Amino acid sequence: MQKTIITTTQAPAPIGPYSQAVQAGNLLFISGQVPINPATGTVEATDVAGETDQVMKNLQAVLTEAGYDFSHIVKTTIFLSDMSHFTAVNEVYGKYFTGNYPARETVAVKGLPRNVNVEISMIAAK
Repeated sequence: MQKTIITTTQAPAPIGPYSQAVQAGNLLFISGQVPINPATGTVEATDVAGETDQVMKNLQAVLTEAGYDFSHIVKTTIFLSDMSHFTAVNEVYGKYFTGNYPARETVAVKGLPRNVNVEISMIAAK
């Protein structure tokens, strides 16, 4: 199966040896996105809701570059710095979907890159 690397300047450049996304057949695997503003390369959000919104915008940019949208998402993984952020993240995350929600898990982790509070990865299918 051929794989295609997906890259866009509308989402933050990888901060390690990985791709923003890889398409394999009809599947798109999007690496975890953190709330870095791609225009400035910095985290500008001042709360977890703002961080989540930037993460979702970054994911949307990768999806768009690959010719997908949120209706194609089949699985997400949400990483939180603390489970106390669960409700705020859910509220923002849910605004990007119109029902038929993807499968998902949400886990708290000890730390995230750049000391952010949320990171989200996705898998999409056409």
